[in-house]
Amino acid sequence: MGLDTKKTLQLPEKQAPEVLSESVSARSRIFTVQSQALKFSNGTEVVFERLLGSQNGAVLIVPIMQDDTLILIREYGAGVGRYELGFPKGKIDPGEDWQTSAVRESHEEIGYHPENIELLDSVTLAAGYMTHVTHLVLATDLSPKTAEGDEPEPLDIIRWPLSEWQALLHHPEFTEGRAYAALMLALKKRGYI
Repeated sequence: MGLDTKKTLQLPEKQAPEVLSESVSARSRIFTVQSQALKFSNGTEVVFERLLGSQNGAVLIVPIMQDDTLILIREYGAGVGRYELGFPKGKIDPGEDWQTSAVRESHEEIGYHPENIELLDSVTLAAGYMTHVTHLVLATDLSPKTAEGDEPEPLDIIRWPLSEWQALLHHPEFTEGRAYAALMLALKKRGYI
């Protein structure tokens, strides 16, 4: 079961549209909205708006203890207006790569140092209107190590047996698409699926 990652479906080549102009439409503390005038190869001209993500992207870490227990966090999600169960995550700060950011976020959000980190994949959120990329990272061989984070309140740390992954998928607070994708990749990597 699963995808054979060695085979790739060959898609026809397609010419990217010509960028006629770009300008900032709006800016807030968190978001920048860019208008982008494009001309497609068939002559059609359109103006799209897109949210510009941070240049370096973000990381989402799947921390797994030696006994195959996931470490989750529970934090308030302003976008959905409730608490959400998920994985530690955060933006990659200037001067960091995904590895450094994954280690720092692990220290800050769950209080563990991962001895081993592995990039599972890099995913976009909403390719039609957002430039943001999140690097999904598997973190193992964890040992206690904390650092001061930037959260407005202490995060709840939840331990969840990896063998109970189906119950996690059905939990009403586990709804973020990136967390789903990261969990599936980690399960495949660990031989659960």
